[in-house]
Amino acid sequence: MRAVVQRVSRAQVSVAEEVVGKIGPGVLVLLGVAKVDAKIDADYLAGKILGLRIFEDENGKMNLSIAETGGAVLAVSQFTLYGDARKGKRPSFDDAAPAQMANELYEYFVGKIRDAGVVCDTGRFQATMQVELVNNGPVTILLDSKRAF
Repeated sequence: MRAVVQRVSRAQVSVAEEVVGKIGPGVLVLLGVAKVDAKIDADYLAGKILGLRIFEDENGKMNLSIAETGGAVLAVSQFTLYGDARKGKRPSFDDAAPAQMANELYEYFVGKIRDAGVVCDTGRFQATMQVELVNNGPVTILLDSKRAF
């Protein structure tokens, strides 16, 4: 699994001009699922994101996690994180998981975040979405579960 994690002041996702997910301070997570992924990958990324110390403490140092700040997560599925554009001009998405598998792992990931007591809004799986955010910092972290083991 791959995640682009952006610390935000606020973020929202819309489908056909209807807001389907919205948060205040926290993180926007763009989440891609590969065909080789399993629950262990979602467990790793959820734990890593929940524990990332990317929020400032009283001294202005990035020392606090999302759980410590009371922030929220906006999780948006994004199969294009597995786009391979090394050859030609059109990305190949051969490494992306099939829709049913990707949705199951995406929902499992969202459940892990919620089980930790963190508010987690979502986009709409397989929909064309418009994502709006105010990146706070900016702070953007790239995570890949396969590079962790």
